[in-house]
Amino acid sequence: MSISIYHILGIILSIALIEIVGILSSKKVKTADDFNRAGGKAGTWVVCGTIMGTLIGGQSTVGTAQLAFTYGISAWWFTLGAALGCVFLAICYVVPLRRSDSTTLLEVVSKEYGKKAEVLGSVLCSLGMFVSIVAQILSASALLMTLFPMKFYFAAAISCLIMMVYVVFGGLWSAGIGGLVKLILLCISTLAGGIIVLSLTDGYHGLMTAIEETQNNTSIQEQYNNLLARGAAKDIGSCLSVILGVLATQSYAQGIWAAKTDSVARRGAMISAILTIPIGAACVLIGLYMRGHYVTAEEMEAFVAGGATIPDNIGIMATTAQAFPLFITHCMPEFLGGIVLGTLLITIIIGGSGLTLGSSTILVRDVFMKINPSLKESSKNLKVSRLTIIGILLMSVFVAATFSGTFINDLGFLSMGLRATAVFIPLTLALFLPRRVKSQWILASIIAGTAALIVAQFIQFPVDGIFVGLGVGTLCCLMGVRRQRKIF
Repeated sequence: MSISIYHILGIILSIALIEIVGILSSKKVKTADDFNRAGGKAGTWVVCGTIMGTLIGGQSTVGTAQLAFTYGISAWWFTLGAALGCVFLAICYVVPLRRSDSTTLLEVVSKEYGKKAEVLGSVLCSLGMFVSIVAQILSASALLMTLFPMKFYFAAAISCLIMMVYVVFGGLWSAGIGGLVKLILLCISTLAGGIIVLSLTDGYHGLMTAIEETQNNTSIQEQYNNLLARGAAKDIGSCLSVILGVLATQSYAQGIWAAKTDSVARRGAMISAILTIPIGAACVLIGLYMRGHYVTAEEMEAFVAGGATIPDNIGIMATTAQAFPLFITHCMPEFLGGIVLGTLLITIIIGGSGLTLGSSTILVRDVFMKINPSLKESSKNLKVSRLTIIGILLMSVFVAATFSGTFINDLGFLSMGLRATAVFIPLTLALFLPRRVKSQWILASIIAGTAALIVAQFIQFPVDGIFVGLGVGTLCCLMGVRRQRKIF
């Protein structure tokens, strides 16, 4: 695929803008608290930028379009779940989190259930976030490989390098301010994409008609118009994974702690919820449009082998992950397309950067500082935080190679599920029902719930793994409920 000089110019300008923001943001970073919590001085839109900078990444854009290409509007569940998670975060968790006087979610757990629960939850939560970072690397690599003739490892290395530069220097100030700049560009880009789709197809009905013609199947609309196309248990479970994953993820909590006041934190989370829904809808429309006008190389071979007739104007793409970037290069004006491509890459970079920052914060504060108390010194803490970020990103490049053929959003759902089973139950009990469950049963809940989720996913259990993991974890907690003494 060839791209014009205008595409390249837009990409370079967009990346330069966001990197300049990240580097300038580093001037605000004087202490570890500035790096991790923006000093508790952030306003509504910086809080929103912090949350959405991580929430709207490769899974919400490239991954949603990819899933919509294959399954239809059921791909919307990731961003719907993300929006609902932000609503619950704003309504239920803002005040308890801010009153906890903590820096990490696992620190909240530690105060109630001890150091063992903190360290165990930290490791498992970081594993879940690492899976999501891998998904961001895959998204960025798919985009770069679509635009330029390069191998996977080179594309992944470039993605990793940009994330390092962006987050290592600016920390949460970088993620928040950069997220706000990205948010503005992303809203404009996705809105433009949705409008172009509807104008090219004469509305949603024309979109569905094009899919019917491409697939030579008059009943395919039943699948593509079905929010539960992958099965009710699968899709609702995926949505639940994202809701609970938002509540159990360090990156979003850092946005809440960074806010000046409780009301600022609530507004930032609610605005994130409102803006996430249309962004997801636009990405679904783009995926549906590509389904009506493109097939993969593998599908083309199958059609030819089966003697099927494919319209002459149907394009061919290598993988489903290329749906979004190919739409931009082929269906948008070149200069606008260049800006959107740069914005999309920025979206993925900031998403991966925010998750990396959250994972680093958990590991440094909840694991490394327990091993070496001298890391409490601000200068040492800052240095170790940045080295941990670099290590996480380098590892993600190698792990991503083994998941290159996986649906990006499936990794996203798994990531959110892992965070939920490891953190959500103990965090919620610590905040709302303190001193009600024995700490050893909380440890059992974290271990057994996470193990049950992984096993259910691995054996492809008929019920989504999140239900199994939460069920097992909740059962452990019920067994550990402290009996209240009766007073006569």
